[in-house]
Order: sequence, then structure tokens, then C-alpha cells
Amino acid sequence: MKYYLIAGEASGDLHGANLMKALKKEDTEADFRFWGGDLMREVGGVEVKHYRELAFMGFAEVLLNLGTILKNIKFCKKDIESFNPDVIIFIDYPGFNLRIAKWARQKGFKTHYYISPQIWAWKEGRIKEIKRDVDEMYVILPFEKDFYEEKHNFPVHFVGHPLIDAIYSQKQVNPKTFKKENGLDERPVIALLPGSRKQEIKKMLEIMISVAKDFKEYQFVIAGAPSQEKSFYETFLTTKNVHFVTNKTYDLLSISEAALVTSGTATLETALFKVPQVVCYKGSRVSYEIAKRVIKLDYISLVNLILNKTVVTELIQTDFNKKRLKEELTNILEPYKRATMFLDYYDLEKALGGKGASENTAKLIYSTIKTK
Repeated sequence: MKYYLIAGEASGDLHGANLMKALKKEDTEADFRFWGGDLMREVGGVEVKHYRELAFMGFAEVLLNLGTILKNIKFCKKDIESFNPDVIIFIDYPGFNLRIAKWARQKGFKTHYYISPQIWAWKEGRIKEIKRDVDEMYVILPFEKDFYEEKHNFPVHFVGHPLIDAIYSQKQVNPKTFKKENGLDERPVIALLPGSRKQEIKKMLEIMISVAKDFKEYQFVIAGAPSQEKSFYETFLTTKNVHFVTNKTYDLLSISEAALVTSGTATLETALFKVPQVVCYKGSRVSYEIAKRVIKLDYISLVNLILNKTVVTELIQTDFNKKRLKEELTNILEPYKRATMFLDYYDLEKALGGKGASENTAKLIYSTIKTK
């Protein structure tokens, strides 16, 4: 079978790669063509575009790059027609993917969506497009199944969360070896996860680094995103107590005492590694003001959303400042707070359905397209 996959971000690259591995087990003749990243490339197939060329963050940034986005959409349609896949698999990235799905459905291609757009957070009206343009939807958050089926009468498959597979497949890291190989000393580590896009990294890192001198008994380590060059981070490495590793986020989390994390998938990854965290977010003024009016949620972090309570502190926009960050980091380094958070993290993993998301999805995709 021929599979065309579209992932537009680093997290989509990770989940796409694991799905491709699982599809190979189901279909030994699997032929992949994809938009993704280094991890998907390692699995095999033909890379059409890297997600580095696609990642635009926020309302204002999307408007500034609209011409590029429209060119990519036009190119993608031509490339799909040329490849003529048995199925198109969309991985999150809704602004782009839903446009392609509309066109693809009209052209008669099978459209499968892995990792639902977060329409429960905003743009709920997209449910009309999804019901019209998506043949099969595979959701990874437990509340999404109820949202689609009970509220919108659209059947979906809850397959579990693929991050659990990705994390459990990691080789165990020796803390002493990791520190030595990366130029760190023996002090405990606080991980800094500022995101993957340049716009957000610039906004997040300056404030995250500002508390480093107040915690001299710890060493702070920036998790560099694979989508960015090391040279980009060098301007942030002027503080003595701040270090840098690239493309080693999971290894870093596995040996960290605590983490300061930009809101997004990384909050869930940090929780699954059982690392106490403070969730941070600061966007452009324009993007934030628009988002505040259209997103109707009690929380921004997936940890709090899934458990429907405040497990991790969220510092958003003006609350994300040195004073508050220092207070909250001090708080999660206290034994009692850490113990409470660990218990909630175990409940979180249970709610996510355990291991097997990639395999579950691959089996469903292959069995569906094989019989139609």
C-alpha cells in the first residue's frame, strides 16, 4: 500500500515515525511519502518537505507568511496526485491539513486523521469540515472521544497516547554519564524546554534563564530543538549556570529534578517522565489578545486538561515573569509538592490508556484501507 503522511511540527514527526514503524509491521510492502522530519526520514520513504519549512506560530505570524503557506498547499496537492496514495494520513497541524483534506476527499482519496485538531479548545466550528472531509479519526486524549461522539455524533477511535510508547522505548540513561558527556557537573539538573519555534524560544528563554542565578545549587540545561541550529542558542548561553544540549530532550528529562516548560506537547512529555514542572507561555501581544477571546478553556496545559484540575502551575503572559517563576520553581522543589505531583502523574498515565497507540492506529488504518 502507498501511504502519504503530513506532519508539520516536531511532535508530529515523532508520532509519524512511530506510526510508520507500526505500519511496516502490518504491511511489509508499505511505501511512504511524507512531510515531516528527521525521525520519519530514518524510518524510510521519500521526504517531500521538512517541518522546518512549515512551522509558523500564532495569528500574526501566520498572516505574515500566508504567501508561503498557500504555495505549500498548492505544491502538496500536485504531489499527492502524482504519488496517488491508497490513503492520506494527516497528523495534527490542522490549518494546513484540513485544507488538504477537503480537496483530497473531493478527489476521492481516503482521508485518515491521526491526532485530532484541538477543536475542543477553539474553532469548534471545524467539526463540520471534519465530518465532511475525514473518513477516519484517531484521537489520543480520553475526553476527545466523548467530545466527538456524544456532542457531535461523529464516531472516532480512541487509540491511547503515542507519547507513552515513545517514552517507554527510550533506553535508560546513566545520569553520571550524561552529565560527563555534556559538560555538566554533579549538581542536580533543572531542564529548560522553551519550545521548538524561534519566535517562542526568544520569548521564553530570557525569562527562564533569569532565575538561574537564584538556584546555584542546581544547574540549568536548555533542551535545544532539532529544528534549530546551535548557533541560534548561543546568545542565551552567557549565564554561567546555564548549559545546552541539542536533540536530547528525553535523555535530559530522564535525569532532571524539575523543569520549566513551554505550554504544548512538552508539558505532557515532562509529566510522563515524572518530572515536576512549571508550565510557561508568552506569545505576541496580538496573538495573545486574539487567543484569549476565542479559546474557552480552564487550562492551557494538557496535564491539567486531561485530569481536569490544577496539577501543574501555569504562568501565562504577564504572570510569566522572574518573580513568579522563582516562587513556583521553589515550590516544586519542595518534597511535599513533588510527592503530590508524582501521584497525579500516575493518574495521568492511567487516563491516557497505556502503551500501544501507534500499533492500535496502524492496525485500524491498514484493515480499513485493505477492505475498501
